[in-house]
Amino acid sequence: MSRATRLATILRIIGRYRLDEFIDGARLPTLPRLALHLSPWRLYPAPALPRGVRLRRALEELGPVFIKFGQMLSTRRDLLPQDIADELAKLQDDVPPFPEQQSVAIIEKALGKPVTELFASFEASPMASASVAQVHAATLHDGREVVVKVVRPDIEPIIRQDLALMFTMARLVARYLPQGRRLRPVEVVSDYQLVILDELDLAREAANACQLRRNFEQSKLVYVPEVYWDYTCRNVFTMERISGIPVTDLETLRAKGTDLKVLGERGVEIFFTQVFRDSFFHADMHPGNIFVDASDPADPTYIAVDCAIVGSLSDSDQYYLARNLLAIFRRDYREVAQLHVECGWVPPHTRVQDFESAMRAVCEPIFERPLSEISFGELLVYLFRTAGRFDMEVQPSLVLLQKTLLNIEGLGRQLYPELDLWDTAQPFLEEWVQERYSPQSVLERLQRHAPSWLEQLPQLPDAVMDNLLQSREMEQRFTQQQQRMDQMQQATQERVGKQRRLTLAALACFGTAVSVFPGAWHQLAEAPLISWLLAALALGLLWPRLS
Repeated sequence: MSRATRLATILRIIGRYRLDEFIDGARLPTLPRLALHLSPWRLYPAPALPRGVRLRRALEELGPVFIKFGQMLSTRRDLLPQDIADELAKLQDDVPPFPEQQSVAIIEKALGKPVTELFASFEASPMASASVAQVHAATLHDGREVVVKVVRPDIEPIIRQDLALMFTMARLVARYLPQGRRLRPVEVVSDYQLVILDELDLAREAANACQLRRNFEQSKLVYVPEVYWDYTCRNVFTMERISGIPVTDLETLRAKGTDLKVLGERGVEIFFTQVFRDSFFHADMHPGNIFVDASDPADPTYIAVDCAIVGSLSDSDQYYLARNLLAIFRRDYREVAQLHVECGWVPPHTRVQDFESAMRAVCEPIFERPLSEISFGELLVYLFRTAGRFDMEVQPSLVLLQKTLLNIEGLGRQLYPELDLWDTAQPFLEEWVQERYSPQSVLERLQRHAPSWLEQLPQLPDAVMDNLLQSREMEQRFTQQQQRMDQMQQATQERVGKQRRLTLAALACFGTAVSVFPGAWHQLAEAPLISWLLAALALGLLWPRLS
């Protein structure tokens, strides 16, 4: 399918479900508002379906890229009408499945054996179906229950076509919208391309799941299912089957007496632990990927699946992010501005006082509300948006972190509306900063880097000598260049002095010629010969400067 054909398909689906009715035309500029008003879609009536159903079905038909967008929106119930949020939530794991025969064929081709030989039992009917893959229940020959995840057939070409269209739209936004270039839409789409294409590689997802499982092996905060590598490859992923309650099933959680306040606070703790302790965080924490083990209602445990999208931060980003957040807690906008310059998030020429003033104007109205009503994720959005006005470059790792924090906060407030994320986060961040620079932590970092330093130690004398030789060569070159500059400057000064002397001599000759012949200008023919000679000499002296 060509790009033009795909664009026509997208426009046809938008028109069929009359998604133009979701746009507030009164807020559009004149030309787009006129185009929307004259759109041929208005010739057809809207389907006799609720608006949320229309939006969900349109996104399902548009494909994986758009389904992912709907999934992201569904986590922010505080920003969406209830009916739309309820329908978009069905995109998490209720996408129409592909035929069972295709799923079996993909597994047998990928693993090289018939399904009956690979598994003691295999349910051809999928348990759940999502945008990129669907999941089947199975049992290994040793009796262990597993789930088998299979990538949708022929999905990659569709994704690449949609991404190509998104790149085209991003270039148009960057070129024609006043703020488009600053938003760097092309870079944002590039980052999204890496994320969604990574989701097609289930072996990468399995490796991420193993890492997350190790990170929380000794913790009751979150459980990650075991990976079975003998039954896993690029487009097939087999893992332990878990038993849990979907995190959105609040009725069942309440019926079991689950402490929802603890559950909401633990979600926040999990996020900050992943970001600051491990620098490896699950970046796709929408409700369809999260379950709850409520066997002990007073001490519930999260169960996380679908680890395709993960993020990480560098040591410096961790440190500066923690200090930025703590400075925001204290409303120390000067420190926020200075930290942004120090860590290179904004250009070094940024005026700290201007950035500080902009931050204060954005944050102070927000802080007038009770802390429990302030969205931490939204405040982070405002922070990055304000920094964008000062040419802050898009940081892919921070964009993922911002998205994940919005998801976690939206989920936590859904579980426990009075959740005070600030109260949970501030002590964690303060303790992390203190521990990072404690003597024990510094010693541990020194020990961790010691082997590489010792390995490079024998090469240190050679490196020092090479640097000294390079320094001497550069010094000699600098000296030679300085000498040439001095010579050129001296020659220039001599040339200017000579020209000045010639000019003075010429003026003296003219003055003498005039004094020898004080007659009027119409009597030049009667001037003595000496006056003509002096005038000719003056002209000869000035001629090089006049030519």
